[in-house]
Amino acid sequence: IQLVESGGGLVQPGGSLRLSCAASGFTFSRYSMGWARQVPGEGLELLTVIHTDGHADYSDSVKGRFTISRDNAKNTVYLQMDGLKPEDTARYSCGRAEKPYLEARFPEDFLSWGQGTQVTVSS
Repeated sequence: IQLVESGGGLVQPGGSLRLSCAASGFTFSRYSMGWARQVPGEGLELLTVIHTDGHADYSDSVKGRFTISRDNAKNTVYLQMDGLKPEDTARYSCGRAEKPYLEARFPEDFLSWGQGTQVTVSS
């Protein structure tokens, strides 16, 4: 399993970023995929999950601002982040659910996470 995130960087408050996660080593379309973030010294915060049928769940912290999507033909999951706030500063990682067709909803439902990409929101 390989998950490679890209698209992070420095953005001003109120700005937008689009993260990508390229997946390989498994049949992408069979798995829920998620995005999580972590700040040094704190635990992993699961933000959003997109399931195999395309429906998505969001945490309250990002609902209405972030949008997850997937392209099964490209084995890629995306995270569109709008209305960014300084408190969104973190390392963002994508993850794959532990089992095929499992509707993953908690961090422990995920088998593995990528190395992540840093997002910094600052003026």
